[in-house]
Amino acid sequence: MPTSKTSKTRIKQKRSWIERIDWWLIILILAFFAISLVIISSAMTGQQYGTNFAMRQVFYYLLGFALALSIMFVSPELIKKWTFIIYIAGNLTLLGLLILPESSFTPVINGAKSWYVFFGKLSLQPSEFMKIILMLTLSKVVYDHNRFTYYKSFQTDLALLLKIGLTSLIPMILILLQNDLGTTLVLLAIILGVVVVSGVTWRILAPFLITISLLGASIILMVIYKPALIEKLLGIQTYQLYRINSWLNPSQYSDGEGFHLMESMKAIGSGGLFGKGYKGGEVYIPENHTDFIFSIIGEEFGFIGAIIVLVLFLALFTHLVRLAQVTTKPFSSFFLVGFISMIAFHVFQNIGMTIQVVPITGIPLPFISYGGSALWSLMCGIGITLSIYYHSNPEQLKKLKEK
Repeated sequence: MPTSKTSKTRIKQKRSWIERIDWWLIILILAFFAISLVIISSAMTGQQYGTNFAMRQVFYYLLGFALALSIMFVSPELIKKWTFIIYIAGNLTLLGLLILPESSFTPVINGAKSWYVFFGKLSLQPSEFMKIILMLTLSKVVYDHNRFTYYKSFQTDLALLLKIGLTSLIPMILILLQNDLGTTLVLLAIILGVVVVSGVTWRILAPFLITISLLGASIILMVIYKPALIEKLLGIQTYQLYRINSWLNPSQYSDGEGFHLMESMKAIGSGGLFGKGYKGGEVYIPENHTDFIFSIIGEEFGFIGAIIVLVLFLALFTHLVRLAQVTTKPFSSFFLVGFISMIAFHVFQNIGMTIQVVPITGIPLPFISYGGSALWSLMCGIGITLSIYYHSNPEQLKKLKEK
């Protein structure tokens, strides 16, 4: 056994740092970078902006790449060791937004105090980074629980769910208090992804998931047919249901809540098979370089352009799934599943809301929508993924290339 271990170490040491980089993942991110710049620069033709957001996106991406490559050289074991410290720091930054008075450092933007602003220009949104932090923390919680559970039972599974729930509850409450429902939904997707692979028996998971699904469907039906009952049971005012009503019947609310959706569907529908061409967009959609960027893709590059973007995301998911399958480190596998869940939810929610599949929420399209904190958060996740690949042994990487 000692000889075998020494042999593996020597093989690992012989690999140059260039061979240990996940070049396929970097190529995919570079492809998203190029698409992002093209689409954002095209959005500038609407004459609704006085800022060149495409150049800002270049800066955000360059900083994001530097961040990801820096994290790559940190081993997953060291990241795991510092996870709870990072978790505490992340929650403290969320708490700071709630207790600090409104100022130029913690301004209220669009009715929410969710950002720290440095030097009057650089803004950071802690809730975006909490997505990655929660993935790491839940991965650590599940890893520690399974490592010290010698006899798995119904009771130990319930104990694990309780640990996951308590760990997730603090950041979710802090983010909900910022009136950020979109990020809270993303956290729920991350939690669900990690729970499914945590080893918890389906005797617990199946009834829970069925109950949640039925509850969600019941609420939507009550919004449609019995809004007064929703107001009576949940204390939600009728006007607060406009977003759901405008999703179900946008034409009725085309002057208000349904305007974005109506314009988005008009833009995507008018794009046809090949689109109107670069900078050929004609439909006006406010803030189309952020949450509604897929509308530009559909209008200017048509069905073909939309399919290319979806295929790129599929390639990214496939690569991450394969890496999660071959890694021998449970902590890394749990993290990758959480990361996949987050990106998948972002893609489904963002694209779905532009074509009336799901209600509108402020969730950007990963790697393509304009934004600093959201992109940097994703690049932190890419950095950890690169780290998992970089610090894997040759046997694992061989399996990945063979799949």
